[in-house]
Amino acid sequence: MMSSNLDQAGTLRQMRGRQNNVNSELQMSATRVISVTSGKGGVGKTAVISNVAVALARLGKKILIIDADLGLANVDVVLGISPPYNLNHFFCGERTLEEVMVEGPHGLKILPAGSGVQQFTRLDGQLKMRLIDALDALDEHFDVVLIDTEAGISDNVTYFNVAAQDILVVTTPEPTAITDAYALMKLLSTQYHQKRFLLAVNSVRNADEGLDVFEKLTMVSGRYLDIFIDYLGAIPFDRKMHDSVRRQQVMVELHPDNKVARAFVDLAQTLMEIPQNNQAQGTLQFFWKQFLGVGAEAS
Repeated sequence: MMSSNLDQAGTLRQMRGRQNNVNSELQMSATRVISVTSGKGGVGKTAVISNVAVALARLGKKILIIDADLGLANVDVVLGISPPYNLNHFFCGERTLEEVMVEGPHGLKILPAGSGVQQFTRLDGQLKMRLIDALDALDEHFDVVLIDTEAGISDNVTYFNVAAQDILVVTTPEPTAITDAYALMKLLSTQYHQKRFLLAVNSVRNADEGLDVFEKLTMVSGRYLDIFIDYLGAIPFDRKMHDSVRRQQVMVELHPDNKVARAFVDLAQTLMEIPQNNQAQGTLQFFWKQFLGVGAEAS
């Protein structure tokens, strides 16, 4: 009898061990999809996403940037890349998804959406499924997908933010930027039921200024909204950022020992330490299905 109990206990331990291994493998293979957004333009959102992406790539993460800023799509400019194609060429059947995708520093990949994003929500079922199939067929696994959305609260901004796992809001200490960041979170909370936001404050004079912005947003949202804001950190103001943009190199590469570059690296590391939003599934294909509404059509 005792031998039987021991055998059962051993079997249960083996089963738990295998389950833990499966869970670990699933966690390791999950793709984290993060939209990077802002209530207004001019807050340095694209600079933040480009520097964080390169910092993560340098840490060994496999990164994909989707440039969905339709009005001022310029991730490629900041990274010094000239993509010959965008998703329009894919939907027209002229290029494969692999041919549309371009490579940036340290092997990170960029998917230049261009004006094609404006048509995503109006694509017929055949084109939507063609995109999903192409994504499923990609040999490459990405650890993190960063989406550079438009500034503001347009339909395209809300589509991407609602489909992503996590929403990173970038703002500055300027009163108008703070007000617009709150307006964006309010819209996503009240109309799209988003409850969790990540926050990064750009162009601060000191660390206290970044914390002050976080406290202001937390106080007003706590009074009027049912949301949680997770503060990732602040990026100092430095005129070398203008030199970085002019030379089409990110700060973490051009001036790696600069305080701004170190702040971007810290932000990237903190982003990876924040637990994933468990309310969303962690695959790139799931993100596209959410965004394109394929699941709804299939049902």
